[in-house]
Amino acid sequence: MAVSRVLSPHVKRVVIANPLQVKAIAHAHVKTDKIDAGTLASLHAAGYLPEIWTPDAATERMRRLVARRYQVVRHRTRIKNEVHAILHAHLIPKCPHADLFNRRGRDWLSRQPVPEDERAAITRHVRELDRLGEDLAVLDRDIARDALEDEPIRRLLTITGVNLAVAAGLMAAIGDVERFSSPQKLVSYFGLNPRVRQSGLGAAHHGRISKVGRSHARAMLVEAAWAAAKAPGPLRAFFIRIRAKRGHQIAAVAVARKLAVLCWHMLTKGEDYRWARPSLVAHKHRSMELAAGQPQKKGNKRGATYAYNVKELRHQEMQIAERAQESYEHFVAAWRSHPPSKGKCAAASNRQGLHGLPGSASSRHATLRHEVDRTERE
Repeated sequence: MAVSRVLSPHVKRVVIANPLQVKAIAHAHVKTDKIDAGTLASLHAAGYLPEIWTPDAATERMRRLVARRYQVVRHRTRIKNEVHAILHAHLIPKCPHADLFNRRGRDWLSRQPVPEDERAAITRHVRELDRLGEDLAVLDRDIARDALEDEPIRRLLTITGVNLAVAAGLMAAIGDVERFSSPQKLVSYFGLNPRVRQSGLGAAHHGRISKVGRSHARAMLVEAAWAAAKAPGPLRAFFIRIRAKRGHQIAAVAVARKLAVLCWHMLTKGEDYRWARPSLVAHKHRSMELAAGQPQKKGNKRGATYAYNVKELRHQEMQIAERAQESYEHFVAAWRSHPPSKGKCAAASNRQGLHGLPGSASSRHATLRHEVDRTERE
């Protein structure tokens, strides 16, 4: 992108090619800058140059912020794992508190019997963790400020399991949703589509997901899928149905793909999530405003997040989501495959006999009857 900005004032338009799809350059036996430039010019003149979409300045800035936040979060996770490894190496039991790095957890950590060098390492890790926490708060503030007036981000927040970090990361990766003509295009852009291998008229073999595309956005979708699978609603029902067949890991990836399709429909149609919980959405919006640095509202007037703090009202919204989950389960119950009836097999046998297939009609009918009996027994 830096090279593109340097060249933009001197040319009419800068075209950036996808290197994964320019096979003529990647597999060339004689590869120099002059030959590669000629190949690119020839492909562009013929209309065969695979061009990528160039984001605008705002989208590019959001991508940088989201990428830096992702790096800080990963660094914090590594530091926490190092502290846990030190405790595990000295056979110290698990912390009785929910979080090892909050106030109560740190008090418990300071009382554990570890050598002096390990104590110094833990102190150094905790100090680095606090510094990274300050950097993370600054990044969250910048992201929240940019997302306050972003209508697509506020729309994605209506999905259960999607927070500000996920919504901002998805919109930074998507950019202009109009460049995706179908939800399958967006799924492929995130690398959540399965690999397909087929030769001629043979059967198509589906493998694992391609993982080609925006890896950070794919990771954010999977994290949102795990959160959506824990909350009542149609997405949880979908997760349970896939988990019963393929396991929880594949079910989480399937929910992530479902979320990508859902995001495409919501952004293209300009609609919010149908099964959104109003109090939860209001709580997300208010948390985004506070993260952006807006002042707190004090007084006796109830705010938009009042219902989220009342257990009864919050429970009523969850009951609506649970009814939506039951409706989805009832809707997909008829999708289960059933063995074919005996009459259908007999009719198929008669149709095959009319087309002159090899073998007598009685033998074919007996074979089909045997298959029906075996299917019914199974």
